[in-house]
Amino acid sequence: MGEATTRFFDELDRRGYEPRLEKAAGTVRFDFREDAHTDHWLVVVDHGTLKVSRVDHEADTVISTSPELFDEIAVGREHVIAALLRGDLTVTGNALLVLQIERILPGTPHARGPRRDFVKEAC
Repeated sequence: MGEATTRFFDELDRRGYEPRLEKAAGTVRFDFREDAHTDHWLVVVDHGTLKVSRVDHEADTVISTSPELFDEIAVGREHVIAALLRGDLTVTGNALLVLQIERILPGTPHARGPRRDFVKEAC
């Protein structure tokens, strides 16, 4: 698993609260598969309060992709929705949580607003 992915999830865990998710509640598991091995990150969202762990636990939503692609997402060079539409990323479960979680993923380096600030911190 890449350094950018680890930094992204560590930062979410340190933050502990994300106002852009104050209307969201549920669990999202990220599965990063590489050959026969899969790494997991579980994000519990409770109206903005975030808890992050590395457990393989049941979740309302499961997002699966390669570690390389998520590294690109974690630094803002790739977008979750575009990857989903291309078939490079799969989602099972509550698709609404994907749209809510997408709010806290970094945007492109040329974007403005809060996503741009997170990209600067993550790099």
